[in-house]
Amino acid sequence: MRSETRARTRARARGLARAGDVLLALAAVAGATCIVLAIATVVFDVRVTLFSTGSMSPTIPAGAAAVARGIPADEIEVGDVVTVERPGQLPITHRVTSVGPSAGGSAEARLITMRGDANVVPDPFPYDVERVRLVVFAVPGVAPLFAAAGTPPVMAAVTVAATTLVVAMFWPRRRRRRTAAAEGAG
Repeated sequence: MRSETRARTRARARGLARAGDVLLALAAVAGATCIVLAIATVVFDVRVTLFSTGSMSPTIPAGAAAVARGIPADEIEVGDVVTVERPGQLPITHRVTSVGPSAGGSAEARLITMRGDANVVPDPFPYDVERVRLVVFAVPGVAPLFAAAGTPPVMAAVTVAATTLVVAMFWPRRRRRRTAAAEGAG
């Protein structure tokens, strides 16, 4: 009876250890993915843009997240969906309707006009740009998840969960006591 209880306890402990190992491995993969994405952001000038309005619907609906990479203005083509930085305002992401030489900028700069797919009129002013972010792809409905991930409660929960997992996995475990027979033989 006692040996059955010990066997069940050991089996449960092995199962918990395996589950902890799997969770730790998943956390390591997630961490490595974050590091790779952070490096890609710097090296390839890649950014994620969250859409709160429907000006690009149905192509990119409100609540979507888009991945965009930085390109020089001389690579912009009519029909591209690009994000333009605006001093003192939020960036704007719309479809390019015309591309021309910049009036007072460098040879690489361009003067572009844009319009949101859901808008009936073009943006009120052209944009004089030297660099934009070209939208590579968008995923509808995930912007709220990205936005929530950066909130203090979520960050605190992730920190506590990661700390708990690491402590639980690396906490010193009791070593099995050697039997009297084994000690006597040594």
